[in-house]
Amino acid sequence: MRKRWIVLALLAVFLGALGGAMLAPQPAGAVNRDMVQLQQQVAQLLQGQQDLRSAIDTNSASLKTLVQQQLDSVSHLSTQMGALQTAIQQVQANSGARIDTMAQQTQGLSDNLQDVQARVGKLSQQLTDMQNLLQSIDAKVSGAAPAGGAVAPGSTGAGPGPTAFNPAGGGPTPSMAPISADTLYQNALRDYNTGKYDLAHQEFSDYIRNFPSNDLASNAEFYLGEISYAQGSYKDAISAYDNVLVNYPHSFKQSDSLLKKAMAEQELGQKTAAIRDLREVVRRFPGSDSSRRAQAKLHELGVPASTRAPR
Repeated sequence: MRKRWIVLALLAVFLGALGGAMLAPQPAGAVNRDMVQLQQQVAQLLQGQQDLRSAIDTNSASLKTLVQQQLDSVSHLSTQMGALQTAIQQVQANSGARIDTMAQQTQGLSDNLQDVQARVGKLSQQLTDMQNLLQSIDAKVSGAAPAGGAVAPGSTGAGPGPTAFNPAGGGPTPSMAPISADTLYQNALRDYNTGKYDLAHQEFSDYIRNFPSNDLASNAEFYLGEISYAQGSYKDAISAYDNVLVNYPHSFKQSDSLLKKAMAEQELGQKTAAIRDLREVVRRFPGSDSSRRAQAKLHELGVPASTRAPR
């Protein structure tokens, strides 16, 4: 029993010593070691923060460089697009001028062809009339010849009778035939194609005055408008084109006259009237060369070819 109490006493002393050791303050060496570790961790944290800031600065500089490169690329692309748009506008303008020139040349060729066809037909008719006239003269000469081959009085038998003289002047009587419609029109068209506008204007005017019902009268009226248009007299050109549209409803110059009237109105600053007439060309003459040119003009003006709303 006594030994038991001795063991318990010794165990209590050991536990007390152990608890005192545990509750007693740590030595100064252990505190310094913890402070050093804490300082090292703070230093590592600061170094990591600095490294992170350096990385962020580097990435920001790279990103700024990339953004600037993209801006430079966009600016260069914008410049190229502007140059391309200018080039396209120049091509469209040159194409429009070439189309107008080709259309004018085509009109001249078409008119020349029609004129040649008309002249060939009339020449054939004249040859037929001449043959009939010669046959009639032969018949009259055969019926009026003296019997036995006698020579008519006042004739030498070697040639025709005496020439008639003009009593007023004592000379031969002039017999100048007036100029034909074909010759007058051909001269006017030739002078127009060679740029002799004043002379051509006079000749086309003479044609309309002397041959108002001929097939080419509407052409002559149209070319009066073309001459005025080329000389910058757009009001006179519109008046001539209106004469074609009103006085010659079946003329094949209807579409060209309406188109050129719209172009003259545009030159005078009458944009609303020009757009109206260009759309009328597209509506009345679909598929024609005038319709395609009218659509191109409407595109240049930035308006649709039709006023109907899309479905």
